[in-house]
Amino acid sequence: MSAHDFLVELGTEELPPKALNTLADAFMAGIEKGLQAAGLTYSAKQVYAAPRRLAVLITQLATEQPDRSVNLDGPPRQAAFDAEGNPTQAALGFAKKCGVDLSEIDQSGPKLRYSQSIPGKPTLSLLPTIVEDSLNDLPIPKRMRWGARKEEFVRPTQWLVMLFGDQVVDCTLLAQTSGRESRGHRFHHPDSVRITSPANYASDLRAAYVLADFNERRQLISKRVEELATQHEGTAIVPPALLDEVTALVEWPVPLVCSFEERFLEVPQEALITTMQDNQKYFCLLDAEGKLLPRFITVANIDSKDPSQIVHGNEKVVRPRLTDAEFFFKQDKKQKLETFNQRLQNVVFQAQLGTVFDKAERVSKLAAFIAPRIGGDAQRAARAGLLSKCDLATEMVGEFPEMQGVAGYYYALADGEPEDVALALNEQYMPRGAGAELPGTLTGAAVAIADKLDTLVGIFGIGMLPTGSKDPYALRRAALGILRILIEKKLDLDLVKTVQFAVAQFGVKIKPAGLPEQVLEFIFDRLRARYEDESVDVSVYLSVRALQPASALDFDQRVQAVQAFRKLPEAAALAAVNKRVSNLLSKADGNIAQTVEPKYFDNANEFSLYSAIQQADQAVAPMSASRQYNEALTRLAALREPVDAFFEAVMVNAEDASVRANRYALLARLRNLFLGVADISLLG
Repeated sequence: MSAHDFLVELGTEELPPKALNTLADAFMAGIEKGLQAAGLTYSAKQVYAAPRRLAVLITQLATEQPDRSVNLDGPPRQAAFDAEGNPTQAALGFAKKCGVDLSEIDQSGPKLRYSQSIPGKPTLSLLPTIVEDSLNDLPIPKRMRWGARKEEFVRPTQWLVMLFGDQVVDCTLLAQTSGRESRGHRFHHPDSVRITSPANYASDLRAAYVLADFNERRQLISKRVEELATQHEGTAIVPPALLDEVTALVEWPVPLVCSFEERFLEVPQEALITTMQDNQKYFCLLDAEGKLLPRFITVANIDSKDPSQIVHGNEKVVRPRLTDAEFFFKQDKKQKLETFNQRLQNVVFQAQLGTVFDKAERVSKLAAFIAPRIGGDAQRAARAGLLSKCDLATEMVGEFPEMQGVAGYYYALADGEPEDVALALNEQYMPRGAGAELPGTLTGAAVAIADKLDTLVGIFGIGMLPTGSKDPYALRRAALGILRILIEKKLDLDLVKTVQFAVAQFGVKIKPAGLPEQVLEFIFDRLRARYEDESVDVSVYLSVRALQPASALDFDQRVQAVQAFRKLPEAAALAAVNKRVSNLLSKADGNIAQTVEPKYFDNANEFSLYSAIQQADQAVAPMSASRQYNEALTRLAALREPVDAFFEAVMVNAEDASVRANRYALLARLRNLFLGVADISLLG
């Protein structure tokens, strides 16, 4: 079967830069879906995306659909005809469904059957519908109209190229009649561009100062920005999202280095970087020590004969924004950071829970409670907690919300606060997302835990629990943040006592009954998802959860030990034994004796198991006490042989009550050895 290349390019006004890649990928996916549904084969595909165009190139697309056979089974013969042989409604309905007369239906088999051979259609006739369906299915939240037209799209359309081989695919889509005339660069080549063939699409446009391939432009910008940064003895900050956005803004990228006055470097560099990246789409430069250089890189969409004009224009535009940041910084520094708490006394955190200042006071006390328990300083944690929300009332954060915490750090340093107190003002928000950075100081860790726990307790205390996808106070993220800090930084904090302290701080603002248990359940439930992501079997989590450890770090250490234990050859048998023992003990009449009396033994295997348990107890007790859970479970694995021998030779439920009670006491000793780490009877 013969094949030709197929090209479709839709020209528009400038497309939304942040959505360009999504639109291009969806356009490609829609066309692929249509080709596959039509049974059309091809050898390769390529998507193009630039500010004023979306295009797809399909290489070696079959010129015609293959012939298809349609076989439809109808009702059984006995249901299709009555006793006199007249057709029933079932038979007539099947014929109508097939679009033929009943006489054309095959009635020779046990069921009515209709077979039809459908000749394949020419690809040329199918392409307009395939492209139209793909355009209609693009993920466009809000479509727009232009002029007096009824057609709707994300931006007004300007031209349409559709070529199949050397032939134009005749159609009209989104008010544009197809042809082979594209458009070049707005300024370098405003005239139309004749696409000589689908395969020459990219090269024809390149000659007209348009790089249609998104990835090619992206790589060019990245490489040139890196080269320019090196020339100016710096390193460029190139966030992937910013690089994508800049790539989507230009057809013919020309990176240029600009500069600003060094006096602006007195302003916190995070504020300068934020305004240059977010508002101007510039790439900032850092020196070898990570300090901001008074230079930035802009990416022009034109190859100017006098680049200095573009450089001067960008320097002129950025200056007022940097001046604003400088003004806010100087205004804020006219007063001590702590004084901003006065403003926060009038800012509501949550109507039932009080103001932001109320929260800061609670965080201060809770951080002071936490700090010494994780090896930190209570006084500094209390100070950091009291200052933790101050920068929310500053001019800087009012203008640059991303600066919360960061602004506080700079203002605290300027006020002469200790380094760890200043750092804690930013670290309180850590981790800011999944896998994000954790607090680097113990003071910061204490404040971060206190801030998150205060929110959890307060919101739970007024009954505003997260439901489904709704979690307006980001309580799930807060719980995960607490767990990450404690586990990854190896901080051993009793969460039970800490949550109880946090609850007590709210007084009558919340309903405390059952609240600590509810909050703890919510926090430790987040561990379940964490372990699932790490491919830890849920039964391992449940075996530790059954013991309800108060420390997240202790919980994790037990989980890791049980996960390793499951890989031992003895694990499955010992888990089964523990389950059996658990069931037996649950059915025991009365209290189980605390001590085992060897005088009641009447079987050598009882003596063997008792001896093995005593030896294991002496070895394992110090291991469990020092949280050497891996070593403890490895040692307990040696009990498999005496345990198996015991159950093979001994009837636990002996007729003699004293013997039976003694055997229950022996099994309770065995079970308690394992419960020092986890309830392995729950292992699947």
